[in-house]
Amino acid sequence: MGAPRQQITLESLPDYARHVLAVAESRAASYPLTSQIKLPRLELTAHLGPGALADAIGNAFVPVRADEAEAGACGVFITHAGIEGIPAPATWGNQLYIPHAFATRLAEAGLRGSYFHDLDFWQFYDPERHVGAQLMMSADGFPPWEPGAPLRAFLHWEYAARGMRLTHAGTLGLNGKGILLAGSGGAGKSGTVVAGLLNGLDSVGDDYVLIDLNDGVTAYPLFATLKQDPRGFARLGLKQRLKSYDPLNWQGKHQFRVDDIAARPIPASLDIAALMVPHISGNLESSIVPVSRKDAMIALAPSGISQMPGERESGFRFFSQLTSLLPCYRLSLGTQPAEIAATVSDFLARGDA
Repeated sequence: MGAPRQQITLESLPDYARHVLAVAESRAASYPLTSQIKLPRLELTAHLGPGALADAIGNAFVPVRADEAEAGACGVFITHAGIEGIPAPATWGNQLYIPHAFATRLAEAGLRGSYFHDLDFWQFYDPERHVGAQLMMSADGFPPWEPGAPLRAFLHWEYAARGMRLTHAGTLGLNGKGILLAGSGGAGKSGTVVAGLLNGLDSVGDDYVLIDLNDGVTAYPLFATLKQDPRGFARLGLKQRLKSYDPLNWQGKHQFRVDDIAARPIPASLDIAALMVPHISGNLESSIVPVSRKDAMIALAPSGISQMPGERESGFRFFSQLTSLLPCYRLSLGTQPAEIAATVSDFLARGDA
């Protein structure tokens, strides 16, 4: 039996965060791999070992062009107890774990962080030094959702400090102009993105996109991954179109990449002209009608805030501003992917927004 592991409370949390960051950085020479990814206005450097997470980091992102100017950098050390000198992760103590209290306590100390109980999976970030650490029990001791959008919490914290926001939304675009698709799971957001990509529209992301509100609303791509449940996979003809595909992921969905179904390059950005709330109507044809900003805000903000650790108050302010800047519509989805894409394409081409 090993030594009892340290138990963390709200009071000891900032000290533990600083300890994890310091230990992870001190073992910098122990990480076999260094992965550098150029993202919009940011160069991300990840220090880690080989394995599934390294593969995910190598495949998940949409890097910007090499000649695009950088506006900053951040580094993340992905570490685990199997690396010499790295202690086993601590565990949460007997206090009730309340994510908002956890985030607030760290914010008071100038830090950011998150914790997943089941795996004692810790992520800490120092936004002032732009350095993060992810501490796991073993090399594969990460939550099942992590490979789909790896390191998203660190990107969320870094971009939030720059006034931008990772947003849980899909996108479709035409000639640089686009729409943002917001809605809870099952609303038809991902299926609409895939339908558009299969029928000539562009996208800068399905699940998470980077939004900047300076000079209008601009969406940037971060992750190239797409997901579809088996029903949507069959309806969209993806089994015949994809040369190969992985087994169902932890959500019971197939995961693939934008370039698996659309050979054209992913745009560097889209100027967002409207916010749309998709709805599976069951009607043969799609339609677009105005919806209140309140309903659009309800579709956009809750999932965007709940899926990102911390920054809750700034998140509500951001999404409120975003909603105020855009006309909002309900997109009632027809049954045919090509017709859905044509409806969105006609909307963008008309310039109704």
